[in-house]
Amino acid sequence: MKKISLSITGCMGRMGQQIIKSSKNNHNFIIKSLTENRIVDKKFNGIKPELNTEDAFKKTDVIIDFTVPRCTLEILKIASKLKKKVVIGTTGFTQKEESLIKKFSKKIPILKAGNMSLGVNLLIYLTEIASKSLNDNYLSKIFEVHHKHKKDYPSGTALMLGKGIADGKDKSFYNLIGKKFLNKKSFPYGKKINFNSLRKGEIIGEHEVKFSSGKEIITLNHEAFDRTLYSDGALTAAKWIMKKKPGLYSMRDLLNFNVKKN
Repeated sequence: MKKISLSITGCMGRMGQQIIKSSKNNHNFIIKSLTENRIVDKKFNGIKPELNTEDAFKKTDVIIDFTVPRCTLEILKIASKLKKKVVIGTTGFTQKEESLIKKFSKKIPILKAGNMSLGVNLLIYLTEIASKSLNDNYLSKIFEVHHKHKKDYPSGTALMLGKGIADGKDKSFYNLIGKKFLNKKSFPYGKKINFNSLRKGEIIGEHEVKFSSGKEIITLNHEAFDRTLYSDGALTAAKWIMKKKPGLYSMRDLLNFNVKKN
C-alpha cells in the first residue's frame, strides 16, 4: 500500500509534536513537510520546518492542522488552490470563520473536529441522545478542565458538546450559548447552556455534561490520560479522508454515529 504523504502544521506545538511521534510509528504515513508561522532553525524527524506556502504543501496528500483560526484559514486558502485534503483540529473559530471553512469544503475534503478522541465523540453522541430524550424541564451545563497553557475557552470539545445538546433539541446552538465562566468553583444551570472552564497544571482534558430537572441530575463525562488519543485520531482521520469527495466532515461521519430524527 502506498504511504499517505502528510504535512503537519503548527509542528512546534504540543499536538504537532505528538503527531510527528505518532506518524513515525505508523507505517501508513510519511511526513513530507512540517510548517510553522515563523522561521525555525531546527529539524524534526530530519525535516526542517517551513512557512505555510504552496511549496510546503505541493507534494503532500493530507494536511493535518492544529494551529490557531487565523493560521488555519491561511492554510485552507493554499490547500484549496492545490486541491489538498485537510484535517483540522484547531479550535476557537468564530461563526464567521466557521462559514468560511464551509465555503472551502465545497472545493476540497475537510474533516474538522474539536476533539479527535473516539471516547469524546461517543460522549457527544450520548449527549445528543440524552438531550433528545429529556424534556425542556431539564436544564444543562458543561464543565471542562485543561492544562494551564490552553488559551481558548470554552474548549472546542465543550462547544461540540453544547452543539450536541442543541442538536438533540433540534435548535440552533448559537441561540443556546449562555454564559462562559473561567476558573469558577461553581456555576449555575440556565435556560441557555452555561460553560465553566478550568485551566490548571498539565491536565490533558476532562469534560462533563450535566442535565438537571431540579429533582435529579444526569451526568455524562470523559477524562483523557494520554495525548496520543488525539494524534492517533488525527491520523485515522487523515487515512479516512483520502477516499472522500469535497465536503465538510466530522469524526461523527468517520465513526458513523447517527441519532435518528423524529
